[in-house]
Amino acid sequence: MIDDIRRIAAAATDRIAGAATLDELGALDRELLGKTSELSGFKRQMGGLDHEAKREVGGALNAAREAMAAAVAARRAELDAIARRAQAEAERLDLTEVRAGRDAGHLHLVTQTIEELEDVFVGLGFTVAEGPEVEDDWHNFTALNFGRYHPARDMQDTFFVDLGAEREVVMRTHTSPVQIRVMEGQAPPIYSIMPGRVYRNEATDSTHLAVFHQLECLVIDRGITFGHLAGTIDMFTKAYFGPGWNMRLRPAYFPFTEPSAEFDLQRPDGSWLELGGCGMVHPNVLRNCGIDPEEFSGFAFGFGLDRLAATKHGVTDLRELASTDIRFLEQF
Repeated sequence: MIDDIRRIAAAATDRIAGAATLDELGALDRELLGKTSELSGFKRQMGGLDHEAKREVGGALNAAREAMAAAVAARRAELDAIARRAQAEAERLDLTEVRAGRDAGHLHLVTQTIEELEDVFVGLGFTVAEGPEVEDDWHNFTALNFGRYHPARDMQDTFFVDLGAEREVVMRTHTSPVQIRVMEGQAPPIYSIMPGRVYRNEATDSTHLAVFHQLECLVIDRGITFGHLAGTIDMFTKAYFGPGWNMRLRPAYFPFTEPSAEFDLQRPDGSWLELGGCGMVHPNVLRNCGIDPEEFSGFAFGFGLDRLAATKHGVTDLRELASTDIRFLEQF
């Protein structure tokens, strides 16, 4: 009887391995392991056996059923994988397909702008730094001299992430946290720019986006003055836009710089566009990063890359920069 059980199990395992479809495998599962299977018939024959024979036959039956069940599970996994690959292949889209008469593609306007500005600043001796888009409170607010109850911490401006302590983790609201990470990670002198994506919890319209891009510049060294700040902004403005563009500074307030200013660009037609903020790095920010403000000073400025690109290329609605309309994108 035990030899018959083993023979049936071996034959069944071969049949299971040869199942070509999940439906065929299901039918075999019911036939070989169901109540009417050959193995179930051996249970009915065990009534006339002595105790020792029942133990041996029962053990052989259990081993056979376990082997067959394992074979069914293994084959089902194989057929599931085959089915998934077939479905994926059937649903596959060739994203590399090129329309007749059209180039394969090119960099987005914002990416082009980032690379152009990186070239300008690298040519001036700056390095490029990057950092995480999901930040902690220290790097996004506290180290930058934001008071505990500063309005920028309010939900109307910031996307808070449900991680850690309450309001401890945020989608970065500016690329200034990268400045903190750079100052924490290296000693002055520091000449670096920080391009990247940022997030603000605000309404989207023609001049504002909830997800947009910034570029910030940080200089920390001995003897840095406000004149160095103004000269750097003027130099990059003319390098990027050309000689017909000018800039001006207006007094402003930011918690991380003192004194602070807004800087505007003057278009060739004489109109002005507010571009970003700037100022001398606040002594508290330097101390928070382990830099002695009695020995070192520095400046920082930042601006919206989307607005900069839109201004240079005559885009009147910033929402177009997030568009997937190929008629708009292929213009640049």
